[in-house]
Amino acid sequence: MTVTNVLKDLDALTVTVTAEFDASTERVWQLWEDPRQLERWWGPPTYPATFVDHDLTVGGRVTYFMTGPDGDQPRGIWRVVEVDKPRRLEIENGFADESGKLVVDAPLMIMRVALTERDAGGTRMTIETSFASRGDMDRVLTMGFEEGITAAMGQIDGIL
Repeated sequence: MTVTNVLKDLDALTVTVTAEFDASTERVWQLWEDPRQLERWWGPPTYPATFVDHDLTVGGRVTYFMTGPDGDQPRGIWRVVEVDKPRRLEIENGFADESGKLVVDAPLMIMRVALTERDAGGTRMTIETSFASRGDMDRVLTMGFEEGITAAMGQIDGIL
């Protein structure tokens, strides 16, 4: 089923992506917990991700890069804020430089992931991304955030 809804709330400065899967919450959680599985879907198909550090504990750090078709490698860094396995994950999501350090003049987002059981079976995954300002939100949306996350999440069914 994958992505069922994308909601941009310009007043609340959020983008919420909802997807549904025919798998248990524990199985869907593994897509976040296991860096090799995360690599199979986190980047859009044309920008596959490679995770370098993956400490999914409170205060932990996750670093990755995506490799584009021309060899460019945009990098990201997460700081894990909250973990409630297998239901909830909250991270600060930022852009990183080549050494894996946070780029301070780039947008920093808060991502809240919620996994809930569906009445009909399976799991609903909701990813709410919050921005500090309208400028940050516009900047990230202009970079193709909505299309990228939708394409990335579209790969999950094939993994499950």
